[in-house]
Amino acid sequence: MKTINTHGITYIEPVSGGTPEWYYGISYEHGDLYEAEEVFRSGEPVRGNSLCLIHYPGGEIFWPIPKETGMYTEKPVYLEEKIYLLNVDFPHGWIRIFCFGCKSHEVALFQELPLSSVKNCYNLQLHSSPLSLTRQGEEDMFEIIWPERISFPMDPHESFFLRDGERLYFSKWYEEGEGPEYRYWEETVIRDLGGNLLETMPGNLQVMPNGEVWYLTGLD
Repeated sequence: MKTINTHGITYIEPVSGGTPEWYYGISYEHGDLYEAEEVFRSGEPVRGNSLCLIHYPGGEIFWPIPKETGMYTEKPVYLEEKIYLLNVDFPHGWIRIFCFGCKSHEVALFQELPLSSVKNCYNLQLHSSPLSLTRQGEEDMFEIIWPERISFPMDPHESFFLRDGERLYFSKWYEEGEGPEYRYWEETVIRDLGGNLLETMPGNLQVMPNGEVWYLTGLD
């Protein structure tokens, strides 16, 4: 049995984006990023949270962004031997993307955006390939915040999860009936950068740890 001191973080999961070697864990002091923002806007101090990176199989642990009052770090993504981390500094009004070198283990500021560039932090998150910052607001809008600026209305049952060139992939869920007649299913919705529907596929796509995409057809 290998013992790793995660300082109270008792759950880890793979860093998304196509690597079987890196895992991460987060302490949720105020819940998620949006809930931390609500705490800040209420006038209460945001205690900050901790994020650790763990390399498999050795179990080496890294703390790329120190826990600091007023700052909150979201889940990371992997791209081309680097891990990118989203961090929000509420008191100073900045959204920052940090880069952790998987080989060098060095941390550097990669991109900085004003917090005022988003309405709020609801579903604000990083995606990889290409690296991008997106937001799905409670007002049923999908936004790419960076590196380009794109916005269009979306179905409230859709969730963005993958971009391939000019094609944006959303998972969409349905449910109908009650009791023994209850039915739930999902499909994949593909849109262009203007939000126009290109294709609908039954089932869902799953990005595997090595970056390969599997299509789960959902067909009987």
